[in-house]
Amino acid sequence: MNKPLSHRKLPPLKALKGFESTARQLSFRKAAEELNLSHPAISHQIQSLEEDLGVKLFYRHNRQMTLTPEGHRYYPIVREALDLLINGSEMMRRSANPASLRVQTYISISIRWFSRKLPRFRKLHPEFDVQLISCIEEQNFDEATADIGFIFCRQPPESHFCWIPLFKPTLFPVCSPTLTKHKTNLHPEKLLQYPLISVTSESWKWHDFFEPLGVENISGSNISVDSTAMALEMAMDGEGIALVNGPFAERDLAAGRLIRPTPHGIEEFGEWGLICRRDMREQNNIRSFIEWLQNDIS
Repeated sequence: MNKPLSHRKLPPLKALKGFESTARQLSFRKAAEELNLSHPAISHQIQSLEEDLGVKLFYRHNRQMTLTPEGHRYYPIVREALDLLINGSEMMRRSANPASLRVQTYISISIRWFSRKLPRFRKLHPEFDVQLISCIEEQNFDEATADIGFIFCRQPPESHFCWIPLFKPTLFPVCSPTLTKHKTNLHPEKLLQYPLISVTSESWKWHDFFEPLGVENISGSNISVDSTAMALEMAMDGEGIALVNGPFAERDLAAGRLIRPTPHGIEEFGEWGLICRRDMREQNNIRSFIEWLQNDIS
């Protein structure tokens, strides 16, 4: 049987928050600014915590500070405990408001894919207040700010997450119809005659497309941008050929703003899918969203 908490000595929560911030930044000043406290207040919290534990947590050398061996051992324990408290409390708040649904996905997907699909979900489930949370490409799912995420994943997520794979991605080039004079059957090597647009934040690169097709010596006039959305805008403006993954260009291809200058495409390693906390999988709002998107893309 667990011993009652009233019989166990717990450090003050404020002191633990002060220690976590100070240990992470190795600065009383930065911790004080982050927690909106004075420098002496943070210093007093750390001193009180050290006295309570009976160990030194920091070495202080003039204006510099480092963690002691005890501080190094204690920091991940405190960080994990605070994360559990924050995430557990957030989960309780969400369960108190099951009519809300926060969906995380990439900015380019938000603009060019989900914005077209979400009205259908809202029409089917008007009882849910849906909030779309955009993030940069390659960012991991943030369980603290979202209930469910639509992301690209190359390896199974951590065990406390539920992963629902939806489809495997295909890499293929797109461009304005005017750039290639509406040609859609170019040999891959012919693409090298045009500017190639690369996205620096994406893991897939042009050599990933050309190498399996036997095209070497990739050179010429290339353009680098920091988002898929920008790459697609430049492609539509006739500035070059962009390489896209999965559903990014679906809407613009259907509308004729973009074409595939070559029929060639390659399957990339990884999957597009939905991710949520395993213990939240059967909540009505999350279950409804999963079932809807699975049916919508099937």
